[in-house]
Order: sequence, then structure tokens, then C-alpha cells
Amino acid sequence: MTDKLSVDYVEFYAPDMEREQAFFGAAFGWEFVDYGPDYRDIKGAGIGGGIERTPQAAPLIVLKAGDLDSALAQVRAAGAEITREIFDFPGGRRFEFRAPSGTLMAVWCAGEQ
Repeated sequence: MTDKLSVDYVEFYAPDMEREQAFFGAAFGWEFVDYGPDYRDIKGAGIGGGIERTPQAAPLIVLKAGDLDSALAQVRAAGAEITREIFDFPGGRRFEFRAPSGTLMAVWCAGEQ
């Protein structure tokens, strides 16, 4: 049996993060928490989100799992290419993958396991 994972977070990528933040604030009324020079957490968007300073790319959809190691095994067994193995970040751990059709996604869990 596989665990159902839910969409929990969306990361937007922008080379000019300040301009993107200003746009999101003016257009949508979102607020932000700074996590260093290259990352902003989005507040008030209806779902968790962030902006990362990086070359332009499609947004990254992030799923939430209760057991990250099991989720990694499940995603790998379903045929995904793991593009970044499990790593720690402030607030939890995550891994990133490419679905067979090319969609880039990630899975995270809170705290340590």
C-alpha cells in the first residue's frame, strides 16, 4: 500500500527575487519572511510557498509526507529520477525528483525522523 502525499508548498524561482517579491506583494497582497539573501517564505497565499533566487524555471510543487524515507522509496519505485537525495533544511528534510514525463517535484517532512 502506498501513502497518499498532498500538495503542501510551491516554490517560485526568480533571478531577480526582490522584483518578484514586490510583484507578488502588490498583485496578491502576500507577505514574506526573509531566510537569507536567496530565499523568501511566502505568507498569506492560501498554501505554503517561497521564492528562491535562481535562474528562471517552472515553479516547484512540494508534497508533504509523514515518513520521508518511505516516500522516497515509493517515488523511486514508481519510476522517478531522484535529482537530489534527502537533505536537511530549516524546518525539516526533503528530496527532489523528476517524474517520468519531466515534471520536477519535491517531498518534505517536518522535523527529524
